[in-house]
Amino acid sequence: MRKPRGIILASVGLLWAAGMLWSSRYSITSQADAEIEVTSTAYAMPGAVSAMLVAGAAAALAVLTLVTGAGRAVSTTVRFVITTGVGLIIGGLGAVSIITINTDGWIYAVVGGTVAAAATIGGALAGFQQARVIAAVCWAAIAVFLVGVVLAFLQDDLLPVFGAGESAASQADAAAYWGYAQGLLGGLVAGLITFRLLRRAVKRDGTVLRWPFYALAGGGPGLLLVIGEVLTRTAGARVLDLAGRVSVLDTSIQQMLSTTRLNNALMVLFVGAFTAMVAFGRTLGTPADEDPAPVRRPQRALVPPKRQEDPDEIEQAARAD
Repeated sequence: MRKPRGIILASVGLLWAAGMLWSSRYSITSQADAEIEVTSTAYAMPGAVSAMLVAGAAAALAVLTLVTGAGRAVSTTVRFVITTGVGLIIGGLGAVSIITINTDGWIYAVVGGTVAAAATIGGALAGFQQARVIAAVCWAAIAVFLVGVVLAFLQDDLLPVFGAGESAASQADAAAYWGYAQGLLGGLVAGLITFRLLRRAVKRDGTVLRWPFYALAGGGPGLLLVIGEVLTRTAGARVLDLAGRVSVLDTSIQQMLSTTRLNNALMVLFVGAFTAMVAFGRTLGTPADEDPAPVRRPQRALVPPKRQEDPDEIEQAARAD
């Protein structure tokens, strides 16, 4: 991965994370009621965790590119130390923006710790040898996020297409179909973008990249979403549990949102990997049909043509005898 591309990716990833953290902080601090503030924190945490995963990986790749520039080689241990350290720094900065909302409450410390863990894990993932694959995953993850934003903006207009009516049952079914469609579209976008980026990198560098790396890159954004959901349910479990205690309705909403996020992540994972593999398979040229070997016929011995004798010569030979 070249330096300008690495810096651009890191800038975009950090801007995305900063925007998500600012949005989370604003939605939390703008609530006057303590119970609504807790539920707002639970709603905002998954998005911030996913953004910090990408930001940690993107920033770590940029720093690693700068360190290993000019042909300098580093060992695997040094690579992971650099990338994990960068992720830890990014995570610490993100955690500070959440913890400072209220330093007296443990809920923000939990969210801050979850955010810091996400960035650290993202940085550690950037330590693997295939930097091109990690960079493609980060770009695709940002694209999947943008797809989600656009679909969320169009949700009210498109839900009737999926059968949403006046009844609560039809609206619930339509929301489920909507989640499947969002995961399917996100997976297609992830697979196509990662395939395109890897093909360009391979052509530019002249190297060979086998199909498992394309599959891994295509499913990478979904894998990041799965990791983010696991972090949300483990490191941030106390926040979700507290938000679920506000009311029975909030408990149902939290469970529904957790299930929807996991299903969406799995769909992006599998659809993205499958799409990237299919796109890669279409580039494999079929071997040209070989022309059948020409049949060699046995050559006949060349017999010199019989010499036609002249009648005058025959008459002269007879007279001579």
